[in-house]
Amino acid sequence: MAVPEQDKQPDNEVADPEREVGELVGKLTAPGELEPAERRRLLGRLARALSDGAKKARATGAGRGRWLADVFLNIAPRIPIRDLHTLSEHHHGLTGEQLADDLVRTAQKATMTVGAIGGALAAAEFAAPPLLLSAPAQLVAETIVVAAIEVKLLAELHEVYGVRVEGSGTQRAVAFTAAWAKQRGIDPLTPTSVSLALGAATKTALRNRLLRTLGRHLTTLGPFLTGAIAGGALNRIATKKLGEAVRNDLRVKLPPGSGTPEVDPRRRDELDP
Repeated sequence: MAVPEQDKQPDNEVADPEREVGELVGKLTAPGELEPAERRRLLGRLARALSDGAKKARATGAGRGRWLADVFLNIAPRIPIRDLHTLSEHHHGLTGEQLADDLVRTAQKATMTVGAIGGALAAAEFAAPPLLLSAPAQLVAETIVVAAIEVKLLAELHEVYGVRVEGSGTQRAVAFTAAWAKQRGIDPLTPTSVSLALGAATKTALRNRLLRTLGRHLTTLGPFLTGAIAGGALNRIATKKLGEAVRNDLRVKLPPGSGTPEVDPRRRDELDP
């Protein structure tokens, strides 16, 4: 039976940002809590979708690192980034440094949860050798989601510190992804930083950062609950380190005259112990 022309896909397609991978990452990084069972289900679906993409990538000769970077660049514009007003609303009216503190804590909790779920699944597969071959797809899914959570954190910290990144939604997503790859904030006084974000050096940095993150998740391949404990702890530590580095960077790069973000004085009495 002939396939309709509109349903045909190019042979070299490895990830479509408009389809399942982008949709699932968007759900897994959206504001609000997910039930553990739902998060586990979405991670499983993402692992299967990424596994299909990996098979296509191998067929075209793409290396894992290059394929991972391509996948992430495709989904980056789908990561939900909130503006300052929405962030404050979602975090009980906090502003300034205390809002930044809360953003980092929330991101730590999210990456720790993803690591614990991924680690537990990997540990279960370790205990059943015939299923071990499916573990890498699960770890790739975990890597993509943790990277997306951290890119979201980095972008929203820029909102908190008033460091505005110009450009279209896609350009800004790529710029934040490039900054994540380098674990740095974006310099608002360098207008070419967004246009240069997709250069060869940046793509290499992104590939290397994703592979390092994937390598960290390989430690979750342990028996029983050791994988879950390792996965959660390592992700929490890495996200905290990123948050501290980016915040220190953004304080230096604040636009002239803006100063360090302060707590809203209307909330000082509520926030003081």
